[in-house]
Amino acid sequence: MQLVYFASVRETIGTSEEAYPLPSGISTVQELITHLRARDDNYALAFENTLMLRVAVNQMHVQPDHPLKDTDEVAFFPPVTGG
Repeated sequence: MQLVYFASVRETIGTSEEAYPLPSGISTVQELITHLRARDDNYALAFENTLMLRVAVNQMHVQPDHPLKDTDEVAFFPPVTGG
């Protein structure tokens, strides 16, 4: 799958995107987030507050229980405000 990181998530992790095979046993967005948190301290920090994290799969906003496939593009970003 392709993981894409925006704004503060990108800054904390240190990259804007990466190819990342869907890990065995991971089938939802929430499981992926939990898995990514364990990668290293930067990922743990970027994904520590899931209330302040939005996710899109194949450019569609999704909920944490959304299922994943290895061919998906998964984007992570903080909430966007405007005014």
